[in-house]
Amino acid sequence: MTTGLWQIVLEGTWITVQLLVYSALLAAVVSFVVGVARTHRSRAVRFLAGFYTEVFRGTSALVMIFWVFFVLPVAFGWQLVPMWAGTLALGLTYGAYGAEIVRGALRSVDPAQREGGIALSFSPWQRLRLILLPQAVPEMIPSFSNLLIELLKGTALVSITGMGDLAFSGNLVRLALQESGRIYTYLLLIYFVIAFLLTRGMRTLERRTKAGVAR
Repeated sequence: MTTGLWQIVLEGTWITVQLLVYSALLAAVVSFVVGVARTHRSRAVRFLAGFYTEVFRGTSALVMIFWVFFVLPVAFGWQLVPMWAGTLALGLTYGAYGAEIVRGALRSVDPAQREGGIALSFSPWQRLRLILLPQAVPEMIPSFSNLLIELLKGTALVSITGMGDLAFSGNLVRLALQESGRIYTYLLLIYFVIAFLLTRGMRTLERRTKAGVAR
């Protein structure tokens, strides 16, 4: 490939990385807020959190991107640029899956730990912050690592909006060169490298959090 075509691919890679970071941050916030709400004492709060997870887990991420990008402006007058439309759709969708990870990890904490917090007159927030989360977070990381890789692959869906991500840029280069095999092989390798780095980073984070719990 020429330097100009490589530049297109590199720019697409950078856009994909940005989209991954933004949507992962949103998904993390949603995961913890909704996941904690799923364990709330109030039945109404649990119902609303459960309704959210069922809706977003039961709908297509691709259709959600279409809805945010094409329907939201018509229905509410909010026109989002492709980056933020993709971030919102992916963050909310994958956040629903993350919420179940958080809920399951919190439920796996030994009930005696909760009872100990109550015996010490800790507030619900103190029990969550000082007892439950420090023990639950290390158990969440392997599942969150898998979810992060799925999110990386899901970023390719935003190419349907004309956003110049890695998948969209690779297709432009393919059309310019009229060569599919080599171009798509390069794209697969780039996605693999990003996923490999993410996996290694999450494993390092898992070891450190577990070491912190042990201490």
